[in-house]
Amino acid sequence: MDQKYAPLFTPWKIGKCEIKNRIVLTSMGGTDLFGWMEKNHFDRDGAKFILEVAKNNCGLVLPGCQPVYNPMLGQWLHKNKKMFRDLKAWMPAFHKTGAKLFVQLTAGFGRSFTISSMMETLYSNPALRVLSKPFMDLDKITASASPAPNRWSDKVPSREMTKAEIYEFIDAFAKSAKLLQDAGVDGVEIHAVHEGYLLDQFTLGYVNKRTDEFGGSLENRYRFAAEIVKAIKKACGDDFPVSLRYSIISKTKGFRQGALPGEEYIEVGRDMKESELAVKFLEDAGYDMLNCDNGTYDAWYWAHPPVYMPENCNLADCEHIKQFCSIPIVCAGRLDPAVAAQSIAAGKLDGAGFARPFLADQQWVTKLLADREDDIRPCILCHNGCFNMCHYKGVPNDQALSDSLHLARCAVNAETMQWNKHYIKATNSPKTVHIIGGGIGGMEAARVLKLRGHYPVIHEKSSVLGGTFIPASAESYKGKLRDLLAWYRRQMQELHIEVKLEDEVTSASVFGDAPVIVATGSVPRVLKKVPGHERMIEACDYLNGTPVGDTVAVIGGGLTGCEIAYELALQGKHPIIVEMKDDLVSQTGVCLANSSYLREWFALHKTPVYLETTLSKVKDGAILCKDKDGKEIEIACDSVISCAGYIPAPLEGKGKNVQLVGDCLAVGNLRSVIWRAYEAAMKV
Repeated sequence: MDQKYAPLFTPWKIGKCEIKNRIVLTSMGGTDLFGWMEKNHFDRDGAKFILEVAKNNCGLVLPGCQPVYNPMLGQWLHKNKKMFRDLKAWMPAFHKTGAKLFVQLTAGFGRSFTISSMMETLYSNPALRVLSKPFMDLDKITASASPAPNRWSDKVPSREMTKAEIYEFIDAFAKSAKLLQDAGVDGVEIHAVHEGYLLDQFTLGYVNKRTDEFGGSLENRYRFAAEIVKAIKKACGDDFPVSLRYSIISKTKGFRQGALPGEEYIEVGRDMKESELAVKFLEDAGYDMLNCDNGTYDAWYWAHPPVYMPENCNLADCEHIKQFCSIPIVCAGRLDPAVAAQSIAAGKLDGAGFARPFLADQQWVTKLLADREDDIRPCILCHNGCFNMCHYKGVPNDQALSDSLHLARCAVNAETMQWNKHYIKATNSPKTVHIIGGGIGGMEAARVLKLRGHYPVIHEKSSVLGGTFIPASAESYKGKLRDLLAWYRRQMQELHIEVKLEDEVTSASVFGDAPVIVATGSVPRVLKKVPGHERMIEACDYLNGTPVGDTVAVIGGGLTGCEIAYELALQGKHPIIVEMKDDLVSQTGVCLANSSYLREWFALHKTPVYLETTLSKVKDGAILCKDKDGKEIEIACDSVISCAGYIPAPLEGKGKNVQLVGDCLAVGNLRSVIWRAYEAAMKV
């Protein structure tokens, strides 16, 4: 191990509970021990993930948040005793790893509950609302500190919780914690005065307008969280540790309005001055640890940092708040392990929290200890597999039901939380398999084939592996994507996979009856009906180095166009975005944490954005467009970049042994490329 990481592997204590090292797996929805958004049960998939992380040298493991009241089926967690008995039977296997387990308990979501179009229909129709109440009581699920708008939908507002409901939740926390203690769990974490979830909504002045003992003063607003820990300590004893998931600063300007890094704004939630008082109040109430980051669902990119957010974005605030309490502080949020180690060595931090890196590679801590950093499969902060709750103008959470019910999967690791269908099965009849195209899809197929015992051969027409992922990872802020590309290239070397560069194959039929996987990707959509289209620079050409002028019109405000416009601005140029739809990044699969950052960044920096606008002509020094009313607009610019999308580009030659993967089958994202390639390799 590189000695710069040594401070991460020193013991520490939470109350009287000793943790063997400073690495903390922080909770993610979908890694739950008692199921996620379904009937409560001991979840074998969640347990497998948790155990794998523990076996691989994580010190403190926190499964996904467990609602004390199941929002989907109206069940109280503490009333299902069988799953606690199942947990107790499993705990010895977990404790053999030397790790400690804190189960995270949540009061729920309040106004942050992700509303879908189907839920809007259920709520808006009186008859359907009554019929759906036994399995989805939206009135109860979304109840908050005070009446408030939902984060995702204008059609399902939140009502005010009654005091009777509050005390029922407090009692449920205590009963659930006691059952967990009896099952052998080492502690619990309360979720959360954090991220704008229900308990946090009580603490935040812009949400909580109550005039009873749960509103007004700091003591009243934090009373719900304080009464929970007091009830747990009464039920479980003072020595049973209780952590709190905690957002130091809300970074919020108002409902659905976040504050970007470095932005000057007026805080409507918790500012640092209040936080300095709050952490001491929470410590005095009985909390033994604060597991910290920043943000709310209104400023979601702080708690779920996309690739645009700076590394260690929450660390300085965590180091500051540690000065105002005497209990351990854990920091989470795009944290660099080496930087965290420095902070721990200096006494400025107690624990280092990581979540999504464990989805990409459950063995990354073991690899770090073994001085095998290059073998760690990196998280690229995309949220495509783990948390792709999507939102744009006029549409609530736009997410496939399979994704909504199965969080914590990973775009770059097809196996994570999908072990029942994605697993390496050795072949009984090794074959030479030809792979046409050496992009990510081709390399993933080759990797899986080789692990199964086949002999893959990659045929790549260019002089380097990577395909369109080379330009896709070219922007200055996409270092994590370049790390993934380097990981794949290293896998090809480590597995001794035969790679033929500058070897263009024009038809799959040249290989006869041998199995073939075609991974030739896609080609740009050319706007041939637009006069002057030949003056435009295609997105990948720009990313591969084609120069542009100072003022650049970006045609297409989807994710690709917005990321290019963001890069242009970072380089000191002046982008202009032209988009046909009524919102930027109006597409499924892109998490709100990612899209809201880009939308708000362009608004803050006054980037010209023309929505519901169609390109009609490209001239020398300008473009002509039409708005939604048909009015013609002329926009001066030095260069024009086309981000009009892509169309599949499969090769000729079909047969029973030929499979298409990635964008040559159907244009998608990195998740669809990797998962399809994995599945194709398993079919050979």
